[in-house]
Amino acid sequence: MSRPVLIDTDPGCDDAVALLHALERPDLEVVGLSTVHGNAPVAETTENARRILELVGRTDVPVARGADRPLLVDLETAEHIHGEGGIQGDLPEPTAATRPIDVHGARFIVEQARAHTGDLVLAAIGPLTNVALALAMEPALPDLLDELVFMGGAAFTRGNVTPLAEANVHSDPHAAKRVVRDARPTVVGLDVTRRATLPPERIDGLPRDDPLGRSIDAWLTYYGPEDLERNRIDAAALHDALVLAAVADDRVLETDPYPLEVGADDGLARGALVADADGVTGREPNGRVAVAADYERFRALVGGSLERLVERVDVSVPE
Repeated sequence: MSRPVLIDTDPGCDDAVALLHALERPDLEVVGLSTVHGNAPVAETTENARRILELVGRTDVPVARGADRPLLVDLETAEHIHGEGGIQGDLPEPTAATRPIDVHGARFIVEQARAHTGDLVLAAIGPLTNVALALAMEPALPDLLDELVFMGGAAFTRGNVTPLAEANVHSDPHAAKRVVRDARPTVVGLDVTRRATLPPERIDGLPRDDPLGRSIDAWLTYYGPEDLERNRIDAAALHDALVLAAVADDRVLETDPYPLEVGADDGLARGALVADADGVTGREPNGRVAVAADYERFRALVGGSLERLVERVDVSVPE
């Protein structure tokens, strides 16, 4: 029996790898994508999601365009990391087959949670604006879900936007604060995602003679030399793909419960994920944090999905 999953996303190169992995897994049923601002403005992230679905022939997956700005802070995007329009690759233009449905992304989350009560996994791999809005619409959302897992935060490690903050949480700290406070999430942050890579020798074995192969190659190599050196890794971190690998296989991550809070003030506190490891607040845990990962299992899962996909899908970009 397949596990229903809704992916809230801002594609994004590592988002694209995460989507391909999820779409290729027979044990996951991707019931839809909700899009959000993040790696680019939401118009571009929505188009990118559609182009990815078109590329692999999955026009059956509905796309719901979501929030175009954070709740309270100014919009910040990351084209300088992911490329013009927020993504790299040799992607087709979207067609009417993937036209977004006439439902806001946050409303779509609520509708799907109700339709799959107790079974749906909400995997949020962008800023958490849509999820916070969905919580405002339906405060019982955590009880309707099987699990809410999001990529974000730097609980016990350095940030990648500020010394304390990771990009998704920093992009909309007020949304993240609400989700962490009220939704009992599993948080998959930079503590584990920085080392979620596919090694160069595995990347080198993938074909590059069609749009799909060229796109995958671009998504796996979107880090520049400075990014690789700063993070002390030999391939680009596939932060979001680790989340979907863990949704497919519960042996990928080790998580521990903690009392959690997100800083939403200006300055260094903005977007800081605080995990009370020593219990100094006296509060009960309100979420789980990924503290270790089986990277060999991750590489086998994601690498295997990509290899099967490039063997199975015959794609070409129309002239």
